Amino acid sequence: MSFEDSVASSVSFASRTYGEITEIGDRDGSVLVVPIGSVEQHGNHLPVATDSILVEAVATLGAERVVDDVPILVLPAFWSGFSPHHLHFGGTVSLEFEHMLAAIEDVADTALENGFDAVVLLNGHGGNASLIDGAVSTIGADRTGVEVLGLTYFRLARSFIDEIRESEIGGMAHGGEFETSLMLYLREDLVDGDRLDGTYLNEPYDLGTKDLMEGGPLAVYRGFEEYSASGAIGDPGLASAEKGERIYELLGDELESLLRDVHERNR
Repeated sequence: MSFEDSVASSVSFASRTYGEITEIGDRDGSVLVVPIGSVEQHGNHLPVATDSILVEAVATLGAERVVDDVPILVLPAFWSGFSPHHLHFGGTVSLEFEHMLAAIEDVADTALENGFDAVVLLNGHGGNASLIDGAVSTIGADRTGVEVLGLTYFRLARSFIDEIRESEIGGMAHGGEFETSLMLYLREDLVDGDRLDGTYLNEPYDLGTKDLMEGGPLAVYRGFEEYSASGAIGDPGLASAEKGERIYELLGDELESLLRDVHERNR
C-alpha cells in the first residue's frame, strides 16, 4: 500500500476535513488508530520503510472492515521508530527513546482533542514494543474517559501462522518469511527478489526471543550485526505473495474483531 492508497481510504484521517474528523470523533464509541512503524534496514531485499508500510496497511485493512458499523479513522503512520540496534548497517533513522515516547504522547493527545472515545496504538516494529506499552500507560493516565490500547500487529498472527509458515522457528524474524511474504503481496515492486538472503535467528539464551511469533520472557540488547551479516534475520527465500495474501487477510480478521470489541466497550 502506498501513501496515496492509504489517503484514498475511507478511513483515512489525513484525507478528511477538520469538520468531518470532529463529527466522527464525537460519535458514540469512536476509535482512532495510530500505526507506528520505523525506518530501518531490512536486509538487502526489503526497503527501509517496511515496518511503516506494513503496519499502515494492516491498520487500514482492519478499519475498513468495520467502517460501516464503527466510527473510526486511521492516522498516517508514525514512520520513525526506536532502532539503535540497526544503525550498524546504515539506512536507519532512529529516535531517542524518550523523544519518541514524548512524540507519540503529543500525537495521541492532540488527536484525541477531536473527541474519540478510544485510541489504538498499533505497532509494527519489535524494537518499539516496550515503548508502546509505556505510552499506553502514560497517555491513559492523563486521559480519563478515553480507553488507550496498544498492540504489535504481527502478534495477531500467532493463532494461525503455523498453518502457513514453512520455516522453522527463527525463520520469521526481521526481514524473514513473514515480512517478505507480506511485502511481496502488498508492494512487490519494492522487493529485490534476487537478494533474498537471511540468517536464522539464533539467540543463545533459551528464554530470549526466537522469532516474531516466538517471543521469550528475557529481554536482551544486541546490535543486529551480531545476528546477521546482511541485516536480515529469518528465511526470506521461503516467502511468497500467496502466503502474504493469506497472512494479510487473516491479520485483517483478527484486527477487525478487536476493533469491534473496542467500539462496543466504549459506547
